[in-house]
Amino acid sequence: MSDGRGAPILPWAIWAVVVALFAATMAIGAKNGSLVEDFAFIAIFVAMVSGYATLGALLSSRVRTNPIGWLMLLAGGAYMFTGLTSEYATYALKTAPGTAPFGLFAAWFSNWTFTLSIAPILLTLLLFPTGRVPSPRWRWVPAATVALFGILALSQVLRPGVIDVADGVQPANPTGIAALGGVLDAIQLPLGLCLLALGVAAIVSVVIRFRRARGEERQQLRWLVSVVMLGLILLVCTVITGIGIPADQNRPLNDVFFLATFAAMGIGVPVAMAIAILRFHLYDLELVIKKTLVFGILVASITGLAVLGLFAASGIVVGPVTDSPVVTLLTGVAIGALVWPLRRIAKRVADRLVYRGRATPYELLTEFSGHLSDTMSTEDVLGRMAAVLGAGTGATRVAVWLGIEGDLRPEAVWPPGPTPEPLAMPAPELPPFPEGEDAFEVRHQGELLGALSVVLPANDPMDPSKARLVAGLASQAGLVLRNVKLIEELRASRRRIVSAQDARAKKLERDLHDGAQQQLVALSVKLGVAEQLAEREPERVKAMLGALQDDARDAVDTLRDLARGIYPPVLADQGLAAALTAQARKSPLPVDVVADGVGRYSQDVETAVYFSALEALQNVAKYAAASKATVRLARDDGHLSFSVQDDGRGFDPAATSFGTGLQGMSDRLDAIGGSLRVRSEPGSGTTVHGLVPVADRPVADSPVANRPASS
Repeated sequence: MSDGRGAPILPWAIWAVVVALFAATMAIGAKNGSLVEDFAFIAIFVAMVSGYATLGALLSSRVRTNPIGWLMLLAGGAYMFTGLTSEYATYALKTAPGTAPFGLFAAWFSNWTFTLSIAPILLTLLLFPTGRVPSPRWRWVPAATVALFGILALSQVLRPGVIDVADGVQPANPTGIAALGGVLDAIQLPLGLCLLALGVAAIVSVVIRFRRARGEERQQLRWLVSVVMLGLILLVCTVITGIGIPADQNRPLNDVFFLATFAAMGIGVPVAMAIAILRFHLYDLELVIKKTLVFGILVASITGLAVLGLFAASGIVVGPVTDSPVVTLLTGVAIGALVWPLRRIAKRVADRLVYRGRATPYELLTEFSGHLSDTMSTEDVLGRMAAVLGAGTGATRVAVWLGIEGDLRPEAVWPPGPTPEPLAMPAPELPPFPEGEDAFEVRHQGELLGALSVVLPANDPMDPSKARLVAGLASQAGLVLRNVKLIEELRASRRRIVSAQDARAKKLERDLHDGAQQQLVALSVKLGVAEQLAEREPERVKAMLGALQDDARDAVDTLRDLARGIYPPVLADQGLAAALTAQARKSPLPVDVVADGVGRYSQDVETAVYFSALEALQNVAKYAAASKATVRLARDDGHLSFSVQDDGRGFDPAATSFGTGLQGMSDRLDAIGGSLRVRSEPGSGTTVHGLVPVADRPVADSPVANRPASS
């Protein structure tokens, strides 16, 4: 929610003024003896002012669109101002009367400014954490709160009577109007009940928001709900124990419950909000809080060491420090030498408080970038990626997924354990993951390559800070997964090539065994019979020799047909257009071949295009249920393209993966730098389009140049 443009000066300027006035309040309170007499109240006062003012300044400087920071800063500042005017009035009117001016004016201010500290607290409860009320039904509550507390402040300003400053010191209210005394007394009880109802409504709003919240927001509200419920119970106890107490007396039990209620709302509320910010990453202020903590710890450590060092030097070595500038200088040098180790210690403490022992986002991305530059195998990089991501997010399980051949496969899992089952990924988007597992896309140049998935503990769910962290790592992992995918595709392609070669060799062996081999065996047997009959029946042998010539020609034709299946002679002699036209004549359905300015090309290009187009035609004949097909060849812009289009039933490419035929075509074209694309829709036919790079000029029309060596 921070806009990232840097902290404005105004909130921290107000905070600095509050701190300065707070120091003045403590100094005046020490003169009045309040620090000793009202120690418990002063301790709560200190915690409340520092908590509300500091957290308010931090939020208002970073979360620009949310009023909660300003409300907390107002609550802390107003309460500090009430304490300052009260202590100043006590000093001016009781401790040292006549020595300080404006004592009555300070007493008058303290008589009504306390309302300015209570109203912002209730508004904070109403608006936390979103800056809006829980629902439109609650829109009237903030306005009613401001109006009623304004009436309360005005009644205190106009009420006739005295102002209770201290024991025995009760000056008259300078702005009191005697004529309004009866009216103000009459509205006192209804106004008090309305204000009590508003306080209860603010607490109920937090409970309602908590009951409606889910996931991360519910975790953020858990501590605040506990605090306000405790505050409500203590408030009820305070009201009950205060019944029947005379105006000029008190009751110890009532005082205890009042202080406890004061502590719950003054200390518990900012502490609960700080937990939501630190532990559950509310407003994503971890980096800001970490820097603040480092600065605060460093300043406190240096100040403490300076005080201890100077007192030790003055008391042990040479007496008063002011009499020995050398000792003072040496002490300063020693403390300065400790700044660097103290900074490292402060950074570790801040990391521990903010990130709870996990790596910071910067450290996480830096560590992973370092691994990318190491000489590690691709598999090791994926394992390290999962381990680094687990350490940075506190996940119970991290998996790195890779999309291969229509499946999403887990390539690395941290911590080591059972490998999840692959997920089907027919569409160019991530499939649904199991509940409780958050997945983030990994893309490179717009292509979806895989995903990073994390399983987080139930008490520390996914939040925007962690989501940005995982997304940042996913953006760096794109090139790694690209390399892994290329390696996996190369391995799969090699397996397919080997399998295809084995299948082709077996088919060739089977064709030779069932065809030419059987013919040659029969020819050999017949020759043996002819040899035996050569002397006894020469006429019969003469007739057999003619039949043997026919058998030999059949065997040659069979071998020639097998050779054409390996590399057709017409392709070597006349090129692609003639070879595909010859195959089109043998097709069981009408096939048109359109060659637009296509000449001769290198043997590997013509072979790849020929057999790819032939495979596409065979698929049309087997599966398309088409009435016709068209083969187009074209050359343009340094590429030779071919397409096989049919008018068959078509299919959905997103729901159907490549079969062995299409995959073989893709592998064949990919081997020479080409590509294959399939366009189809159910009921609209199919178009298989291939593209291969060729030289600027076609190879000359030379049968010798293009004929295989075995021809």
